[in-house]
Amino acid sequence: MDPRDPQYVSGSESDADYGLRPSKRARRTPPPDRDRTNGRAATSSVMPPLSLSILGVEPLDEFIREVADFVHHSIMTRPPDLQGEIEVEAKIGVLKDRGTGNRLHLPVLVETILAPKAADCQFESNMSVMQHRHYNTLLNKLKEESDKPGYHSSPIAYTHSHLVDSFYAPENPRERDKIRVTRNEKTGEVIATVRKVRLGNLDIYNPKRAADWRISVNVEVPVQHPLGSSTHTRRKDRISYSHEEFNVDLTQVTSYTTPGSQTELLHELELEFANSRLLAAAAAKRGDESSAEVERSAFDELIRAFVNNARILVRNAAGGWQ
Repeated sequence: MDPRDPQYVSGSESDADYGLRPSKRARRTPPPDRDRTNGRAATSSVMPPLSLSILGVEPLDEFIREVADFVHHSIMTRPPDLQGEIEVEAKIGVLKDRGTGNRLHLPVLVETILAPKAADCQFESNMSVMQHRHYNTLLNKLKEESDKPGYHSSPIAYTHSHLVDSFYAPENPRERDKIRVTRNEKTGEVIATVRKVRLGNLDIYNPKRAADWRISVNVEVPVQHPLGSSTHTRRKDRISYSHEEFNVDLTQVTSYTTPGSQTELLHELELEFANSRLLAAAAAKRGDESSAEVERSAFDELIRAFVNNARILVRNAAGGWQ
């Protein structure tokens, strides 16, 4: 087994700090006026405000907790010599049965996290041109709305880039991860030369939606520019929408092995954390009783927003995926 395999097992994260996990803050409602009702709930045609629970707090959702545990485990158990930028992303796509080639079908009714390596399926992130256009229209409208006075949330930034990724075989034959050299297509400037190391994937199946999603945790390790010729190239026409701590990337990819060879056109949508250092710092403080509550709960708050954003993208998928 590869030593980098996180070997994540659900529940392997300690339950000791569960009481320290943040409760949701936005939906707290004031208690009913007990003085006027003699300690009983008001008897009116309108239901009185309710407490979040008998304890007055809302427990962290088990789905979000599972995602947080997985990402935290992947980050904190990575090999100490694996230094680089942590990348956590959610790709939108479909889970397909390896045997039939059709979309996976499981006996569940709602969004479900699959145990790693438990289902014989593969994830495909390629969407149709129509889906790409659909998301482009939705995100552009959202960007326009965010520019208007009185918008209900933080503004959304927009960038359009043209990049070229060239992939090279690793110099060490014992390594499986190819080296990626990313250039600005217009200027030729080298933006990054990295070896992307996978730490783990978590698949989420959505029987009620047109799409599923996959969470990936990776480390991008800076390396020297490789020698020799690239094995294949990916030209990326990318539109990025940035909101608070997250980027949503909508990308048209043209993939080929050599100039003039047959090309493959792909369309991809992914959500990722914009600040890997912030995420790593929050992971290190998670559940640390010596830290302030806002610091030890920051990681789960980041994951909560990450999951919410991924769900918004999935639930806005139009029918007829690739």
